[in-house]
Amino acid sequence: MDSLQNILYKVALISVHGELDVEIKSVEFDSRQVQQDAVFVAVKGEQVDGHNYISQAIASGATCIVCENLPNEMAENITFIQVRNSAEALALIAANFYGNPSAELSLVGITGTNGKTTTTTLLHSLLMDMGYKVGLLSTVVNKIGDREIPATHTTPNPVALNQLLREMVDEGCTHCFMEVSSHAIHQSRVAGLQFNIAGFTNISHDHLDYHKTFKEYIYAKKKFFDDLSSSAVAIVNADSPNGRVMVQNTAASVKTFALKTVADYKVKILENTFSGLVLKVNNQDLWTKLVGDFNAYNLILVYAIAIELGFDEMEILTGISKLKSVEGRFEYLTSDTKVIAIIDYAHTPDALKNVLSTIQSVRTRNEQLITVVGCGGDRDKAKRPVMAGISAEFSDKVILTSDNPRSENPDTIIDEMKAGIPAEKSGRAMAITNREEAIKVACSLAQPGDILLVAGKGHEKYQEIMGERFPFDDFETVKKTLKNLNK
Repeated sequence: MDSLQNILYKVALISVHGELDVEIKSVEFDSRQVQQDAVFVAVKGEQVDGHNYISQAIASGATCIVCENLPNEMAENITFIQVRNSAEALALIAANFYGNPSAELSLVGITGTNGKTTTTTLLHSLLMDMGYKVGLLSTVVNKIGDREIPATHTTPNPVALNQLLREMVDEGCTHCFMEVSSHAIHQSRVAGLQFNIAGFTNISHDHLDYHKTFKEYIYAKKKFFDDLSSSAVAIVNADSPNGRVMVQNTAASVKTFALKTVADYKVKILENTFSGLVLKVNNQDLWTKLVGDFNAYNLILVYAIAIELGFDEMEILTGISKLKSVEGRFEYLTSDTKVIAIIDYAHTPDALKNVLSTIQSVRTRNEQLITVVGCGGDRDKAKRPVMAGISAEFSDKVILTSDNPRSENPDTIIDEMKAGIPAEKSGRAMAITNREEAIKVACSLAQPGDILLVAGKGHEKYQEIMGERFPFDDFETVKKTLKNLNK
């Protein structure tokens, strides 16, 4: 519980109608969750405008309404606060209500198209193994120490986010590593948070269904760095064409990491096999169980962040050598017939190309590479033919299938993917709409020593079809099918 006046700290107010000296018991932006003595923030969303539910919030017990547009009639004994940006106000109010927990731990945010989940998860594992209790906010799962809390979004809404951070502080966490999505930045979900370190992995075409243009997508990511304080550190990928763009206007100290160019934190790949990587990290040799160029980038960012947080270099390198791959990120198993199956979340052209390039760099060429891939419905359509084309370029056989079709017809999605396969490579591809059947066929086509890649869903344990989520797990489906074929 806190006073309304206190939780409005730093909120840009246009007008105030009513008393500020009132006690607030909760902060809500969903009118269905409003209870007595709540403040209701009317946010204009993609599909729903909270301003249409102000009267419902008041009927449920809200004593304060925060909105961009005041209603024509304002109820008596209710305080109405007019603001310039309700979404930003919600984030600041939530941070204030929970006592600004981000200021009480070291908060590290990672943004970029690919690598966010792996980097944040590896950092969480690294520090936990080093004896620290730390938090994780990721696409896959949220964690307070070892305690897992299911994740519903890459970056939670501001109320849930600050509540989780408060729990982390109260339970003794010293650090929190969180993914920061472009949606969250654009929707001001991270406004009011005090980041100690911000990391940028890379950027490629994704989420253009939301951001409309690649330029808008870039500037959504850039805003994260624009808003950093002078006490923060921004660590960006110098090999990414837009790495420098991210920090053009930041007040933070800037550090760089790279594999190919001059940088503050440099990594070189000495060996790359299915058993792991041998790296030279800032002139120190390092072996890791992780595979591929993309993981070399993830690991150098992990190393850079740990160094900037003040940890001992040798302790960091020792810890990194013990890290395991993240669920659904180049996660692989080997069958009794020596078929190597790889499960990866790659759902963008760049991520898919990275995974396939990595496989190409470590394969013997005496085996087949079979790829099962799909594209999600109600998302960026431009990447569909591109991903199919990449699959056909690198693979010996390609099976186009469903991912999460959502409200779209999966056959239509597959047809749009087919358009990206050159005529001379069309013989490599087949379409099997049912994802389970596609995986089973791919497994049956694999001969001893062949490599099977199942891309797109990674850690997800469901398929989303026409508004429903049906249980489905790529890894378990592959594992069970290969086992049955070996009988």
